[in-house]
Amino acid sequence: MRNVNDLIEKAIELRNRGLRSGEIADELNISRETATWLLTRARKETGVPAPKDIFVDWSSIGKSSSRLMLIATCMADMVEETLNELDTNVDAVVGVALSGVPLANIVAYQYGVDLAVVHPGKHGYEEGKEAKEMKATLSENYSDVRGKRCAIIDDVITTGGTAEETIKLIQDSGGEAVVVAVIIDKKGIESVDSVPVRSLIRVGRVG
Repeated sequence: MRNVNDLIEKAIELRNRGLRSGEIADELNISRETATWLLTRARKETGVPAPKDIFVDWSSIGKSSSRLMLIATCMADMVEETLNELDTNVDAVVGVALSGVPLANIVAYQYGVDLAVVHPGKHGYEEGKEAKEMKATLSENYSDVRGKRCAIIDDVITTGGTAEETIKLIQDSGGEAVVVAVIIDKKGIESVDSVPVRSLIRVGRVG
């Protein structure tokens, strides 16, 4: 995908396959607002300015298990550096569905700790619904986080909202979030709710 028209076509394709706006945002690594804008542009609804967002396509990594392993190894090394700075360790790695899960699985394996999976609230987001109705949930098929220090793994931070709700969910579930690690940070943040954020790539705007 090289331009906004390609993005609109992809958003339409994903919607026709039954994905909600929040899931489309996750698939395209864009904000919910951008996903909604793309879909409204597809319906020729004009007058709404484009959101300030950056499209990220890391499918060349995602399609290769060996590349995923190498990137996840880099993320594990980055997490280890932060844990040393904080003089702590982790008991579980929490993968944010969908794209954070394969990365988190590799990081958890390398650390020899449990794997937990979070389904973010944005996956239930549909146009016309209030965001407050959507809540993140921990998958019952993976580890719980009660009494565990957790490293959160995701692919991209766009607004920081998913990281924030994941940290709150871990805390409400009796665990402790100690670090958030992503491939790309589009927002350029140092921490979320006092939890350090580390990224392999940080995107910054000029002007």
